[in-house]
Amino acid sequence: MWLSESQKFGVAFTFGGFLFFVLGIITFFDRALLALGNLLFLIGVILIIGSQKTVIFFTKPNKRRGSIFFLFGIFLILIKWTFSGFIIESLGIVGLFGDFFGVIVQFLRSMPIIGPLLSHPVVAPIIDRLAGVRVLPV
Repeated sequence: MWLSESQKFGVAFTFGGFLFFVLGIITFFDRALLALGNLLFLIGVILIIGSQKTVIFFTKPNKRRGSIFFLFGIFLILIKWTFSGFIIESLGIVGLFGDFFGVIVQFLRSMPIIGPLLSHPVVAPIIDRLAGVRVLPV
């Protein structure tokens, strides 16, 4: 499947948002970096799946709690309660995107450097349990 130009920009914005969010955590919860990461991430999601599908995704009945936690966490970060906002926002992210963790782990296992580490016999069962990956019996 080929991505449109706006979807390519969306992937770049989402990746940039992730990077700024991680940098915000590394710099001891810097409010500006966390807020910029959130903004870029939301813009990226909107560009990737479209505004109407984004609203539908965030308002699904099984995603509402995650959406409320995510948005409340962003609000707390913006009013300078960065650590509390980060914790609440993280709970929202798990509620919203927890279904995708298994897919993300499988994708990371196909990458050159990270893949062998995640597939190591000692690490793999722990990662599978955390991500909710179902391992089929052989």
